[in-house]
Amino acid sequence: MSAEFDLIARIRARAGGRADVVLGIGDDAAVLQPPPGRQLVVCTDTLNAGVHFPDDTAPADIGWKALAVNLSDLAAMGAVPAWCTLSLSLPDADPARADALLDGVLELATLHGVVLVGGDTTRGPLSLCVTAIGHVAPGHALRRDGAGAGDDLWVSGTLGDAAAALRGWSQGDAVPAALRARLDRPTPRVALGAALSGLASAAIDVSDGLLADLGHVLEASGIGAEVDVDALPASAALPDACPGLELRRALQASGGDDYELCFTAPPALREAVQAAAQGVGTMVTRIGRMVADRGLQCRTAGGEQWESARAGYEHFAG
Repeated sequence: MSAEFDLIARIRARAGGRADVVLGIGDDAAVLQPPPGRQLVVCTDTLNAGVHFPDDTAPADIGWKALAVNLSDLAAMGAVPAWCTLSLSLPDADPARADALLDGVLELATLHGVVLVGGDTTRGPLSLCVTAIGHVAPGHALRRDGAGAGDDLWVSGTLGDAAAALRGWSQGDAVPAALRARLDRPTPRVALGAALSGLASAAIDVSDGLLADLGHVLEASGIGAEVDVDALPASAALPDACPGLELRRALQASGGDDYELCFTAPPALREAVQAAAQGVGTMVTRIGRMVADRGLQCRTAGGEQWESARAGYEHFAG
């Protein structure tokens, strides 16, 4: 058996199965059985070495993150995750590294009831591409184009930790474990996304930076927003790592890699939103409101206008 097929066999042996996987790893494609009366939701994200994670990241953490960023997209749609595929580009067929990468993928997959049903392996620079598939009730997918003027603007969890960790690492500083964990092992807000179905008018996950990702909602919905940058929720570890207020504001507003949910909902549903978030054990914070005039305005708690040097991460920036 070749090194490639041996690697595939190792992955297949660990992937497991389920009744809704009619045909899994080992054929040209998987055959899946969606639940009756549900619509499929599909997303894909790629993680490349030297771009999406520091070069000292543990392989299991890379595997975790590769799936997490996709589950975050499903969460932003209010979808229930079910299956995934994994395409691995590896410098060599080292079984120890492949096993460690798979450890992270399968650890998170188990937490969310996701079955690995296929993929690809090839030789090349280290890269992981995951396609995640979930499902929603017809007409219940959360979208970017549903926000209305007057809606509250919310965000889940805290912002800025991952960006602070990456900044510290790039400068050779000691990075607090709590911040590095947010960079290496983000928490996809799957339960919250499902709980917001029927409450949120629009949603997106915060991957490239709050302001950049919020901009997609504004464009799709054809409206604007006012954001209180001093209302952005911060972890207990962030102020110590970023003692300067302006730096902290910038990391929270445009740092990226948070994988929290940014969403809108009518003011009349504030208590319902809080109850839904509390029911799934996730903190949510109201950080602004949607307005009829197009554009994005950021202000401090004192009412002063505030601008970030950049809205967020740009994949093809020079």
